[in-house]
Amino acid sequence: MSPKTALITGCSTGGIGYSLVLEFQKRGLTVIATARNVSKMKGLESLANVHLVQLDVVDPQSIANSVEEVTNITGGKLDYLVNNSGVVHKAPVLDTTIEDAKALFDVNVWGVLRMIQAYDSMIIPAKGTIVNVGSIAGSLNLPFQAMYNSSKAASNLLSEGLRLELKPFGVKVITVMLGNVKTNMSDASTLPLPKDSRYLAVEDTLKAAYDKFTFVPVEVFAKQLVDKVLGGATGKVWGGQNASLIRWLVPFLPTWQVDNMLLDATIGRDWAVGLKKA
Repeated sequence: MSPKTALITGCSTGGIGYSLVLEFQKRGLTVIATARNVSKMKGLESLANVHLVQLDVVDPQSIANSVEEVTNITGGKLDYLVNNSGVVHKAPVLDTTIEDAKALFDVNVWGVLRMIQAYDSMIIPAKGTIVNVGSIAGSLNLPFQAMYNSSKAASNLLSEGLRLELKPFGVKVITVMLGNVKTNMSDASTLPLPKDSRYLAVEDTLKAAYDKFTFVPVEVFAKQLVDKVLGGATGKVWGGQNASLIRWLVPFLPTWQVDNMLLDATIGRDWAVGLKKA
């Protein structure tokens, strides 16, 4: 019997995708590792049964080219499609341009949709599994990353709706409710404020807002997720630091208490002291 196949997006070194490639490969799967720049997947090229493919989830032609390559590798069937590509955006809503917001959604939402629609003809015949790496951020009103959170809320719901639509075809859909995992992306800093920002007086506070978070090592998370994927999971799966807290506690708390909890965890309740009035 031929080994099962998995395609993973966003596999640059130091990220979740990279660790997922290592974990799936260790379990004996044939893995297609993808990234916008193949050179950023250094170290994967020497692994048995790992194929490196250039893929940009915002570029329809790049996706079409990848479909042709993957078809040649797998024979036209795909057991696991892992939509892991994503970008972070930390900035006030008032200082986020429409262009920046569209670019964010283009990766975190439309990129997921493009991949699903491009690869459904491989996933459905295999009765495979689609894994969409969402986030607990999509369930939270964290300040100063509301645009990122809203993109993850959209991708989470897209994934869960898709799960019901694909169930009659025997395809499983997993929505990963991702907590804090230590990656290159988790080190992403708050974007510099424009000179006319209403928040300039607290810029230093904003830059340090998320430094208090703790993170699960990416290798630990990758093993836990692959265990669930290969174990036949479907629907929401939770992993990473604080995921259980958000799952079991936040839905039952009043809004004011959630607000205070989020402020305490990030910028503090007194962050606005000294903030100039509009």
